Amino acid sequence: MPLNTKAPFAMPAPAGIALAVSTLVLLAGCASTPAPGSRSVTIERTAHGIAHITANDYEGIGYGIAYAHAQDNVCQTAEHLLTARGERSRFLGPEGMGEFGLGRMSNAQIDLFVRNHMDDAVLAKAADTDPEVRAALRGYVAGYNRYLQDAGPNGLPEACRGKPWVRPMTASDLSRTTELSMIQGGLAALAPAVLEAAPPAAKTSAAEAVDARQAAIEIARFSFNANPEGGELGSNGWAFGRNVTPDGRGLVLGNPHFPWFGTNRFWEMHLTIPGSLDVMGATGGLSPTVAIGFNKDVAWTHTVSTGKRFTLYELKLDPNDPTTYIVDGQRKKMTARTVVLPAESAAPGAQPARKTFYSTEWGPVISMPRAGLAWSATAAYSIRDANSLNTRSARAWMKMGRARSIAELRDAMGNQGMPWINTIGADRNGNAMYADLSVVPDVSAEQLSACAPSPAAAKLFATAGLVVLDGSRAACDWKRDSTAASPGAIPPARMPVVVTPDWVQNSNDSFWLANPHMAAPANISPLVGPMGVPQRLRTRSGILEIEGRLAGRDGLPGNKMGAEELRNVIFRDKNHAGELVMDDLAAACRSAGASLSADQQTGCRVLSAWNRTSTPQAKGAPLFREFWRKAKDLPKVWRVPFDPARPVVTPAGLDMATPATRDAVFKTLGDAVAAVRAAGFAPDVPLADVQTRVVKGQKVAIPGGDEFEGVLNKVESQGQPVIGPKGYNINFGTSYIQVVGFDERGPVAQALLTYGQSTDPASPRAFDQLPLFSERKWLPLPFHRPDVEAQREGAPLQLAY
Repeated sequence: MPLNTKAPFAMPAPAGIALAVSTLVLLAGCASTPAPGSRSVTIERTAHGIAHITANDYEGIGYGIAYAHAQDNVCQTAEHLLTARGERSRFLGPEGMGEFGLGRMSNAQIDLFVRNHMDDAVLAKAADTDPEVRAALRGYVAGYNRYLQDAGPNGLPEACRGKPWVRPMTASDLSRTTELSMIQGGLAALAPAVLEAAPPAAKTSAAEAVDARQAAIEIARFSFNANPEGGELGSNGWAFGRNVTPDGRGLVLGNPHFPWFGTNRFWEMHLTIPGSLDVMGATGGLSPTVAIGFNKDVAWTHTVSTGKRFTLYELKLDPNDPTTYIVDGQRKKMTARTVVLPAESAAPGAQPARKTFYSTEWGPVISMPRAGLAWSATAAYSIRDANSLNTRSARAWMKMGRARSIAELRDAMGNQGMPWINTIGADRNGNAMYADLSVVPDVSAEQLSACAPSPAAAKLFATAGLVVLDGSRAACDWKRDSTAASPGAIPPARMPVVVTPDWVQNSNDSFWLANPHMAAPANISPLVGPMGVPQRLRTRSGILEIEGRLAGRDGLPGNKMGAEELRNVIFRDKNHAGELVMDDLAAACRSAGASLSADQQTGCRVLSAWNRTSTPQAKGAPLFREFWRKAKDLPKVWRVPFDPARPVVTPAGLDMATPATRDAVFKTLGDAVAAVRAAGFAPDVPLADVQTRVVKGQKVAIPGGDEFEGVLNKVESQGQPVIGPKGYNINFGTSYIQVVGFDERGPVAQALLTYGQSTDPASPRAFDQLPLFSERKWLPLPFHRPDVEAQREGAPLQLAY
């Protein structure tokens, strides 16, 4: 259940006091903790600033990670702590904007939500009791604070130099950041709906009917992976087993598509506890563990799962009191709590922001009128998030870092610490695995039917993927399976897992086609993901690329997937939408000829000559993007409709034989030409001229395409998706990308971090890997000790703690 603060929010003590208090809190109950300064951690840097951290235990590892990460990203972390504390308004102004959940909100809105949701005592009670987890978190807090002490307020990057909001971290701060990460695809994503909820001013009838497409668009704004326009967290993850690799060993591609700015950025690191841990890869947020990576025996990656993280409950209200709801005939009063921001959080001459929140036994009350979920006199809606108080992820990733086989990698996730992600991995013995062992509410198909709400709310599952249950019956609570580590979640034994010597893939569709040549796992809850539905173009493109390679149809020698072939495949930048529709469009262009308008004829000429890729050199790629952005939504646009028996190759083609479709397609094409010209570019402009970033004074072309184009190497321009006078401002997509195989020594890994290790624009590590990405050059990762020493830059840093 969502948290509710039971006491007024207390402002942190001054820096020195806060540091002392946090140290005491962290050491409480740890009588065996050695005195400060009796142990040490070593931080080494190799090419492009990759951090190699060696310590004798996980407390030292956490200490070293936090210190090294702060060297690269201290201002980012300090601002994120402001968010977790609910203090953005005080220091950054109430009207300023900040990242939260899956979008942006005003600082005042963020602070109100955070102050209502967070309860440090509840978080502390839910904390993992594993000694290594506690030690790692303790070390992380101390390591970050050590960096602040060593750098001093005037030694920080310009963005936060001398700022009063840069203060030491506490254990509670770190717990809050973990909670925000866990709920970002659920309750935090719907924070605007929580903030909008208020009792109706007068007796109103139930919400008016809402167009299904309008409701789907509104709900998609708050979804991890339901927005066809892109902008959702996503990824490509492929794993190959001994039957399809040239050496019979496992091979993994990890290609997460995440924001290029903010705390969901990845950061590369190599962690070593001699004789106990040796793992390398990347992590996001404020974490003392590798989230995507490899050790000497296994490699893994994650993709965002289709599983539902929350359900809504439709409340039956007392007709005389919209803040009283009825369960099994019993009247229950909602809990009301008013949060008022401190006076210093308000703009000069203004009153501080305030909000009364309402909650029920099912969770906070929300309101989404544009989705048909308004609070009326007869009905309201609450959200229940299965990932709230999920403190298990650190332990899972620690065990994954020590796994010696796919079986052990799977077992490491048995505690249900993976919040909203699939896991794709392989081991050196040639076993490949797809597993969705994420946290999903335990609601069966039968219960979903038996607990159906009003007809309009029930339709939202089919039209927008939103689960709404009947909140007037206690029987509609989630099932409580004693084998589930997360109360109310589906236990691991009933989640989909595929282990094979062949191959598996996921590009953010469900488990259904993890390998389309294998039977999908059976008896899976519909809340985990759908089967028999159209797949996103990235999924289809990935499967076709894999099958083409293994059949020897891709122009490369042989019919196995080796590391070199895999690196080539992911950077081909084929535009699958273009592959599907351009033959029909070009043919229709030839037939129409001079009957088309001038702009339409120009569009025909440019796109007929386009090479159907999203490589930097591709002339016409921007024009196709603007064309297909709108054309894909035209009624009956596909010539071949979706066929669940042929999901990888359907739908396909353009239905240019239907006059209405033909006319709409050509109009959209002409409009796209006008849009590109209006932005200041020629219709045949190559992608390299509009999709760039300046790095150290040099313009660097960025390869890749948008979600709806089906380009595996996905990059996006959030906030300004259509082409503008400066082209596309890419700020989302391919981030950390790794290809990992094995030889007799252990892992052989090559990787890229597109935006580099640092968020400080003045740092040499900011976007220093983007030129490599532009030129499709990979960076060999130094895992073995001789390789680390050969690539080491500068002297090692040894810190006593």
